Amino acid sequence: MGVRHVVVFRFRDGTGDDQREEIARELRGLPTVIPEIASYTVGSDAGLVESNWEFAVVADFVSAEDYRTYREHPTHRSIIERLIQPVLAERAAVQIVTD
Repeated sequence: MGVRHVVVFRFRDGTGDDQREEIARELRGLPTVIPEIASYTVGSDAGLVESNWEFAVVADFVSAEDYRTYREHPTHRSIIERLIQPVLAERAAVQIVTD
């Protein structure tokens, strides 16, 4: 049973482009330290629909256990605590069973 993890963010007013870029850069580095990540896409919304969320992460895992490893990995947790939580206004997530 594979798992696709989708999370979207809205940032607090005043969150700068440099902060968003640092979040993206740090998250994009996770596949090099968490081998359980099968596929990883991170980025800001393309701006095509005004009501969209601002930022998204889509991650694929071979198993639910691999997803849990990612979710609790210290490097991932550090990025959330240091960079995302201080500027986070809203977050929504879903894990979809694939295969």
